[in-house]
Amino acid sequence: MGAPRSPCALGSLLCCCLLSVVLAQRVNVQDEVTGYVGQEVTLPCTFTNASPDVKVSQVTWVKETGTKKQNVAVYHPVHGPSYLIEKGTGRIRFRAPSLQDATLVIAPLHMSDEGIYTCEFATYPLGNEDGVTSLTILAKPTNFAEALEVKAGNTEVPVAACTSANGKPAAHITWQSGLNGNFTVSEVTNTNGTVTVTSHYVMVPTKEANEQRIFCHIDQKTLVQPEALLVTLSILYPPEVVIHGYDNNWYLNRDDAVLTCSATGNPPPTDFSWTTPSGQLPNTVAVKGERLVVRNVDASVNTTFICHATNRVGRVSSEQVIFVRDQPAKRQSGSAGALVGSIVGGILALAIVGALIVVFVLRRRRLRATKGSYDPKTRVFGNGTAPPPVRNFAELDRPLKAAPGRGQEEEEEEEEEEHKDRRLPYVYPPRRLEDEEEQFDQLGPMLRLNSSPRGYEYDDMESQHDGSIISKTAVYV
Repeated sequence: MGAPRSPCALGSLLCCCLLSVVLAQRVNVQDEVTGYVGQEVTLPCTFTNASPDVKVSQVTWVKETGTKKQNVAVYHPVHGPSYLIEKGTGRIRFRAPSLQDATLVIAPLHMSDEGIYTCEFATYPLGNEDGVTSLTILAKPTNFAEALEVKAGNTEVPVAACTSANGKPAAHITWQSGLNGNFTVSEVTNTNGTVTVTSHYVMVPTKEANEQRIFCHIDQKTLVQPEALLVTLSILYPPEVVIHGYDNNWYLNRDDAVLTCSATGNPPPTDFSWTTPSGQLPNTVAVKGERLVVRNVDASVNTTFICHATNRVGRVSSEQVIFVRDQPAKRQSGSAGALVGSIVGGILALAIVGALIVVFVLRRRRLRATKGSYDPKTRVFGNGTAPPPVRNFAELDRPLKAAPGRGQEEEEEEEEEEHKDRRLPYVYPPRRLEDEEEQFDQLGPMLRLNSSPRGYEYDDMESQHDGSIISKTAVYV
């Protein structure tokens, strides 16, 4: 073990440490600086000299990459600035070269500019003083997406690709889709330090997925917001062929018969051809692309026409059997329409008649319900009311006016005495309710309105304008 240090030695060591800290703080730099490829970056570096005894003789920037160091720029008050890496390009320069300000400007930035930069001031008598700055380079990626043409099938394959190229740091890629698929992601680090990220959307390709839209989302530090790229899928499939134009009414000597071959596919079919099972077309037929025109229908047209549609995926055919008639087929559309109209009209008429019958039956039931019942023994109706008093038909012989020359009171007394002898109660024999209802129903509408439904109510005799007497009861009986 060495001898213990004296208090003076310890004090000298502490003073040296404090002095080093104070001197180190004279060089003012930023610890970290971020730059973007293709743009300009500034590395600040200034020297604060509080003592007139300290002299600065030179300023030097040194770059460290891994274990390698190299001088970038030097400034000498006599010899001026010197740029050792980029001679004559002007890409690296001092902002305002002096012994107090050694700020360095680099533009445009390259990915190779990333590293650790040390700003050194050569002083006397203190020696070199420096400050360290870490320069980080970010690269905005180039983003693009595209559909991959694939044939419809039953196996999962990539149908779209999305790429974020030459970015730093690496981008994050996701997909948005309503289809039943998934995606893969791969990264490649380029020689300049940038990263290229590629993602594939994978699914089972079907013709229904053709022209479906999906989105690739890319998120990266240099982007203000995530970028969404639209991809329209392109699934290749052979043509689907349909023949139009045959109306089942091709007859001899018809001159306006045309067949049209319609086909869809990806890519769209561009080649159409017509043939028959025998291989030869009738002489009366002309082919115009996807159209087959029959100039004059004859027996030779009574065959099967075949349309072939072709794209670069495949060739597909469709057939149409033709039946040639001797005479045009009769159109049944007018008579059929009349028959349908008659049926509908008949149904409506029956519905109206049925509704009227229902209304009549309901009204008749209500009328019968209001008649009530009559008990011959008690001479009382079912609703608890007694019939009106029965009038004696002998009253018909009573004179209408008093005899002349006699007093009114005497005549009334004689009439009263006479009526006591002649007013005999008249009782109708019992009648069945069914018979009464049947007779009542046989009456005409006007008689039913003016007579009692049971036949037990009688109104007073009414005097006609000619002086005759008519009894409503007599009319009823």
